[in-house]
Amino acid sequence: MNQAIDLLQWPAMVITVAASWLVASDQDRRRNWGFWVFLLSNVLWVVWGWATQAWALVVLQAALAAMNIRGARKTETAAKDEGDGKTASPQ
Repeated sequence: MNQAIDLLQWPAMVITVAASWLVASDQDRRRNWGFWVFLLSNVLWVVWGWATQAWALVVLQAALAAMNIRGARKTETAAKDEGDGKTASPQ
């Protein structure tokens, strides 16, 4: 089990990098997907952090997950507003 937990950091890292690439996209749809992919990476990092007792990492991932949920909501709202012909106000 310990070796499986050690190996978990590699897919977590790859998924984090992929999410970063998606969030940097000019396309709302890709950017929105990026936030959801980031949430997957947050879960993987929390599992790894919990198993290795890296408590600061667990807390960091909880905070980042909250920001990713906020980003996903804002991106979805902006996409809806564009579809309705409205302009989303920056926040």
